[in-house]
Amino acid sequence: MKKTSLLYSALALGIGLSLSSLPPANAALPAVVEGQALPSLAPMLEKVLPAVVSVHVEGTQVQRQRIPEEFKFFFGPNTPSEKQNSRPFEGLGSGVIINAEKGYVLTNNHVVNNADKIQVQLNDGREYDAKLIGRDEQTDIALLQLNDAKNLTEIKMADSDQLRVGDFAVAVGNPFGLGQTATSGIISALGRSGLNLEGLENFIQTDASINRGNSGGALVNLRGELIGINTAILAPSGGNVGIGFAIPSNMAQNLAQQLVEFGEVKRGLLGIKGSEMTSEIAKAFKVDAQRGAFVSEVIPKSAAAKAGIKAGDVLVSLDGKPISSFAELRAKIGTTAPGKTVRIGLLRDGKQQEVSVVLDNSANVTTNADTLSPALQGATLNNGQLKDGSKGVAIDNVAKDSAAAKVGLQKGDIIVGVNRERVENITQLRKILEAKPTVLALNIVRGDESIYLLLR
Repeated sequence: MKKTSLLYSALALGIGLSLSSLPPANAALPAVVEGQALPSLAPMLEKVLPAVVSVHVEGTQVQRQRIPEEFKFFFGPNTPSEKQNSRPFEGLGSGVIINAEKGYVLTNNHVVNNADKIQVQLNDGREYDAKLIGRDEQTDIALLQLNDAKNLTEIKMADSDQLRVGDFAVAVGNPFGLGQTATSGIISALGRSGLNLEGLENFIQTDASINRGNSGGALVNLRGELIGINTAILAPSGGNVGIGFAIPSNMAQNLAQQLVEFGEVKRGLLGIKGSEMTSEIAKAFKVDAQRGAFVSEVIPKSAAAKAGIKAGDVLVSLDGKPISSFAELRAKIGTTAPGKTVRIGLLRDGKQQEVSVVLDNSANVTTNADTLSPALQGATLNNGQLKDGSKGVAIDNVAKDSAAAKVGLQKGDIIVGVNRERVENITQLRKILEAKPTVLALNIVRGDESIYLLLR
């Protein structure tokens, strides 16, 4: 049986390893060139190609290998549980110049992850060293800056919210390290999620051919405006079948602005739990909606609670633009800066309403551990930091005689790992606990000690 897998479209070597509101892209057709019978994309690509670059990285990857338990029998209980090997790697990807004056280049995080050296080659052959301004793992976006680069060409940005299925699209990048390559197709779908990329997913799907090495490259409309950053492909046995995915340009531009300003992405938080809309939910709650985000729970004192959003509501729009799924809402809120006011349209008891919500800061929001696991009931959590600057989940308070108190959690503890997985924030902790492991081995830092607590 053939195996289908989702692959990032970067090409790695050595270890075996994609502002203004404008009319839709399909309003334009390829230009007719004088003396040529058929329309051509060449005039448009002449403007785009100088803004698309090749990215070459060199770095070191740490590989961890568990040591067999029988070794501990021979060498004693202090034998390390795993060994680490470092090996060099090289990788290739693509990028897009979004600010010529400052030399900013957008690419994918997985292209530059673990890179010690980053070099960028322009379409005209010029090469520059680049430094990493910031990156975001959850959205797979990274921002580079070219050193002392002049006479650059930046790409024009389109409003990706105006895209429609069927619009023409052209992918430009550096597949397999061959050099700049353009392929064409259409927008096959919008708001794609559920791809198991372990992050915020709200992808444009296209049948324009995207291959390894295209990661971080441009997906443009027929005006040559950026509509997406090529990221991944769905690939049976590693081959291209015309199913590629790109990060919408509006999302990428928003993230780039935060990376320039803060060096990281600060996420807004709505404070709800929910699911995708289904016909069963629509029937049970007597709402005439097949698309949207169903709210199953509102976190007390959250931004949503303060705005009057209630469990049972169906959220159908954000700032006047339709929301087709819970994943789309999560991705858009998660890439919006905290403190910003957004307008959310909702259905309640069959009636449409709109509320204004001031987004919380996800880095500073206290969470009741009851919402994560019954074993942690009674603990109040927050994102915290150790003395050496490394991150973890801080225990702000533990209720007397609660489940958390009985297993030994104390105020001031910082959770840095669960079941041998590193934990730096509440989001990571939540993800591990959503798998409902039968046993929880919490790695706790308490004062100057590192201890383990076992929860069943």
